[in-house]
Amino acid sequence: MRRHQIILEKLAKEEHLEVSDLCELLDVSAVTIRKDLRLLEEKGLLYRTHGGASLDNPYINEKAIGEKEKISVEEKNGIAECAARLIDENDSILIASGTTVQALSKFIKPKNKLTVITSSLHVVLHLIHDKSIEILQLGGYIRHSSGSVIGSYAEHILANVSCSKLFLGVDGLDLDYGLSTTNLEEAQLNRQMLAAAQKIIVLADSSKFGKKSFARICDIDQIHELITDKGISTGLIRKFEEKGIKVTIA
Repeated sequence: MRRHQIILEKLAKEEHLEVSDLCELLDVSAVTIRKDLRLLEEKGLLYRTHGGASLDNPYINEKAIGEKEKISVEEKNGIAECAARLIDENDSILIASGTTVQALSKFIKPKNKLTVITSSLHVVLHLIHDKSIEILQLGGYIRHSSGSVIGSYAEHILANVSCSKLFLGVDGLDLDYGLSTTNLEEAQLNRQMLAAAQKIIVLADSSKFGKKSFARICDIDQIHELITDKGISTGLIRKFEEKGIKVTIA
């Protein structure tokens, strides 16, 4: 079918398509486009996502941090540098685990004093030489794949602290499924971090959108700000903003 060919050709160029854009391009209804996408997915030619289609499998398997560090490096550094500018004088912040928030630690330049609470060993190693930063390293079992801690010891500490901001990295970000990661215990620790922070800031490059991982962290509407790269579509920006989430393009 000619319509299917057009969809696949456009998807090959853009990697992700919105149903609304395809309706306008092909002058057909959303019901027709969704039927087309379902048929193409059944043939193994694409993956359906929330409100669209993608060439990438939306289901994420766990990868070692060394492998993750090599993916979207420029985008992650741009996001991290942008996020670092949100840290205030004499601030107290939470930094979760993951390569994007790990990159954040390279750009932190404290204004007077800064308190950092983190589950990431890599973040600590980046910050430990700056005497103006007070670091609380959460304790517990260490995940070898991420270089971060998990478990009840870390959760107990978080139950007794409050910070202005949480900088959270995720493996997947889907409008319906929410934020997710590959490990159940890490998702639980992330939820404790959410409860300990006044503002939730998610750092995620655009490859994470429309993706789902094994362990769900929270709903999309629990976050306050999303910092990402220019790979995000205008349609997706609009959907986040409709939920009251500030979107910042690094």
